[in-house]
Amino acid sequence: MCGIFGYIGHKTNAPTIVLEGLKRLEYRGYDSWGVAVVPEGDAENILVKKKAGKIGAATVTSMPKGTLAFGHTRWATHGGVTDVNAHPHLDCTKTIAVIHNGIVENYEALKEMLTKEGHHFVSQTDTEIIAHLVEENLKAMKPAIRDAQPAFSKAVQKAFNALDGLNAIILINTTSHEMVAARNGSPLVVGFGDGENFLASDPAALLPHTKQVHYLEDDEMVIVRPDAIHIFNARTGERVRPRKQLLTWTEKDAEKGQYPYFMLKEIYEQPGLMSEIASESTEQAKELAKQFATAYRVYVVGAGTSGHAARAASYLFSDISAHLINWGIASEFDHRLNVIPEKSLVVALSQSGETMDLMEVVKKAKAKGIGVVSIVNVVGSSLWRMADFRMPIGAGPEKGVASTKAFTSKIAHLILIAYAMKGNISDGQKLLIRAAKSAKEAVSESNVKRIKALAAKMKSVEHMFVVGKGISYPAAQECALKIKEISYIHAEGVAAGELKHGPLALVTKGTPCIVIAPNDETYRDVLGSAMEMKARGGHIIGFSYKNDEVFDDYIPVADAGEATIIPNVIVAQLLAYYLTLERGFDPDMPRNLAKSVTVK
Repeated sequence: MCGIFGYIGHKTNAPTIVLEGLKRLEYRGYDSWGVAVVPEGDAENILVKKKAGKIGAATVTSMPKGTLAFGHTRWATHGGVTDVNAHPHLDCTKTIAVIHNGIVENYEALKEMLTKEGHHFVSQTDTEIIAHLVEENLKAMKPAIRDAQPAFSKAVQKAFNALDGLNAIILINTTSHEMVAARNGSPLVVGFGDGENFLASDPAALLPHTKQVHYLEDDEMVIVRPDAIHIFNARTGERVRPRKQLLTWTEKDAEKGQYPYFMLKEIYEQPGLMSEIASESTEQAKELAKQFATAYRVYVVGAGTSGHAARAASYLFSDISAHLINWGIASEFDHRLNVIPEKSLVVALSQSGETMDLMEVVKKAKAKGIGVVSIVNVVGSSLWRMADFRMPIGAGPEKGVASTKAFTSKIAHLILIAYAMKGNISDGQKLLIRAAKSAKEAVSESNVKRIKALAAKMKSVEHMFVVGKGISYPAAQECALKIKEISYIHAEGVAAGELKHGPLALVTKGTPCIVIAPNDETYRDVLGSAMEMKARGGHIIGFSYKNDEVFDDYIPVADAGEATIIPNVIVAQLLAYYLTLERGFDPDMPRNLAKSVTVK
């Protein structure tokens, strides 16, 4: 959940290159940031600049020139959000620096051992012990070995193998002109340049520099020099041949362009994406439909927004293709793995392809011999590489922490697969074209004007409900998630039939109650629930294909059949976005959250 970027090459403005790379990664962690450089011509100490808070318009013009630098944006796990706890961290000699993503589970025992050896710690982080551990490993080497070029990488390798937990680490020092990195669980990507090379935690940060990458596998270690990249297994020492992949995204895809925030850009990209998926993804949908149809049972699993998409899948396949699909939340799925029958299929939904809870499910499923399908946005990610069958979401880089276009794109692919199982994928294509048209109307100037007015009216509320039935229930949960995660208003997604079983007790005069009422079999039941809330004083906001007298406020959402979940959620994304602006917060970088959840 942290951003990592490293540069080594012929350019002397390495700190600036690194800082710009970190700015592209800030959505992965923005509690604090830091850059370290080995100064050109004066390499006695590594110079570090780091600070708590967002990077914003920060510069590193005060740092010396250098051709080797790396940096980090932090999402705090161990230790508070302070300048001292920000990465990079140094050893006692200030000649070794480390940046780190993950959690060192045995850091207390390692810290106690290192303290007895005379090491002095200045932060409260688990990360700092890694630099001291490498320092101690170098001390233990004989002088003749210590001065040899491979010594530093061997000391890092030994330190990495002493760490418990899932971690990605990069280290530099003043005597060895190289970056040494290793990964277990948390992602790292190597970028190949011309006389310069790179390391990053996300390939999107590499787009201005290179499109040739190697994704490190678990327990792989890499030595990165200006003119060479050496990869090997950190446990066995065996050399590994680089598996170069070409990034398909463009640098423009990862920029805001005319939009003030990434989230708004990504919301507005959705109508076009629905049309693209309808026209370009049918063959893959047919292939996956065969896997679904021949599996004994199918389990669709995700975390957060992807968990809501997984729940929606159970409704879509039931309604469209009359197939029972099981669904689950990744972090709660462990106990079900024990009873999943052979010849079943786990379908993993993810934007990043690096979500730790989901990766744990996939690893355990594969260990049991269960087939794995990944529907994932980042081609080449850990989830992509581990799966037996793959479908790219194709939404392009999603940098707003609150997922938008990745959710609707997953739903679009699931609709195509469901129709392919039914044997009539052309109907699925037509449905997505209807959804694209409805989504375009959802983001139209007239509709945005309504949503802005509603946000201004609601900006001071503390609590609200979002109510739906059938496939509109996971839509309600996703709507509530968008509102709570960026505007910090407590929103609860509720199944309409469950109101009378508790939640109705919390509806009082003026409580905002968003009601999702599409043109399907749930319409009358949902309106009945709206009337119950209104009778208790609730302020009813209708997302529907037509207005009704029960609605106090109304946002039109054109009917798109089973795919109406797509424009309904887009309307909620816009409402969450404008609520956030009304309340004075940053919609791209909500507090306490980060884009890719790579720790448990």
